[in-house]
Amino acid sequence: MNAECGQIVTAAPVNGPAIEVQNLALAYGRRTVLDGVSLAIERGAITALIGPSGCGKTSFLCALNRLTDMIPGCRVSGSIAFGSLDVRSPAADTIGLRRRMGMIFQKPNPFPLSIRRNIDLPLKEHGVRPRRHRDEIAARALRDVGLWDEVRDRLDAPAQSLSGGQQQRLCIARALALQPEVLLFDEPCGSLDPLATGVVEDLIASFRGRLTVVIVTHDLAQARRMADHAAMFWMPDGVGRLIEHGPARQIFESPQEAVTRAYIAGRRPPV
Repeated sequence: MNAECGQIVTAAPVNGPAIEVQNLALAYGRRTVLDGVSLAIERGAITALIGPSGCGKTSFLCALNRLTDMIPGCRVSGSIAFGSLDVRSPAADTIGLRRRMGMIFQKPNPFPLSIRRNIDLPLKEHGVRPRRHRDEIAARALRDVGLWDEVRDRLDAPAQSLSGGQQQRLCIARALALQPEVLLFDEPCGSLDPLATGVVEDLIASFRGRLTVVIVTHDLAQARRMADHAAMFWMPDGVGRLIEHGPARQIFESPQEAVTRAYIAGRRPPV
């Protein structure tokens, strides 16, 4: 990071997958929720994680930027490579990792501060000086999510005064201000109405080629509309496993696994 000029400098891109996961397992106390998950997440693409509730999709997402560290009793094994970074190394800078790999949750979670401060605070915490540079970055982020014209005259109003869809876009702008390489979305439209959902979907689609996006969604139509790649999770023995993954069109139109075919068709999968 170049704090003097207010710029957050990201690592130069490299060829190949943005994230490579090998043999990931995850447990909460004695309960194993994921086992044997290996997945390469393509740089600049949108990857949708699909499957029923409870099969470990959100746990997988949280493991990518080590939000699992914040869950008491959570144990993770296996490897996660983010470019040249060994995510699971004890020496890994988790604050820097979460800046590079931002997380957007199902329920919008703006800070209980003004709209302006929601973006200014993390920039300040990451050493961006002076104030005018933070203001420039914030305005750019708000424009990127289509919020600038809606809030430019009330930047000092509480963030909670925004609609649900606006709050979610503010949370995305807050992540974008730190110039991430990856955005992780956990059911980002789950609490939004159809119109707000469409706006957020269009916004996420606009990141294709610019950012790597991983999105957990139970909405198969949404995954079909947005995703370049899809990964199907299931619980064949009560433990979440990756059943099938590949180009989204192949997963939705000609899946190879019987479980995937049944799930996509809305039928009860074979035992």
